[in-house]
Amino acid sequence: MSGETGLRERKKQRTYRTISETAISLFLRHGFDQVSVADVAAAAEVSKPTLFRYFPTKEDLVLHRFADHEDEAGRVVRDRPAGQSPLAALRQHFLTGLERRDPVTGLSDEEGVLVYHRLLYGTPSLVARLFDYVSRSEAALAAALGAAPTGGGEPDDLTPRLAAGQIIAVQRILALDNWRRIDAGATADEVHPGAVAAADRAFAMLRSGLAPYAG
Repeated sequence: MSGETGLRERKKQRTYRTISETAISLFLRHGFDQVSVADVAAAAEVSKPTLFRYFPTKEDLVLHRFADHEDEAGRVVRDRPAGQSPLAALRQHFLTGLERRDPVTGLSDEEGVLVYHRLLYGTPSLVARLFDYVSRSEAALAAALGAAPTGGGEPDDLTPRLAAGQIIAVQRILALDNWRRIDAGATADEVHPGAVAAADRAFAMLRSGLAPYAG
């Protein structure tokens, strides 16, 4: 039975990737607003009901890539080494992402990543829908921060939510700034030193305001 379950799961993942890759290819070629869900379903050779089982909205066909990162900040806090503060763990994770040129940090000059971001940030409905993903990232991080000992007594329910909102906003702004510099013509290697300096500055600002989570 476990083998059958694994086979079904792999098949679902293949269908998921096929639908999404087909959709993004069509959107890049013709424009997000010019391609219908029916067009995507036909090109991916699935029915519309099947497509909607995988992607509840048209925007999710593009933004599902962010879903893979929704609970990333929360995982970093939960899985951090003993003795490391939540904020230090998040800073190190972001800097490591910059070093790897992780697209989520905005510091990637791969052509596929650049055209994807141009599609995202150039489509108002996608930018608006992105807010839902950001909100879920904040909630996941707030839950992890709420469970993290701060050394200053138990935080109230609002404290971790305020902290999570600030941290996620900082990461989003840093990533967007990196992408804009690369989209303007700079390479990832050229942007990297400034991106590291900006991240250090941003997390230093967070440390001064988020002392309970800074260690």
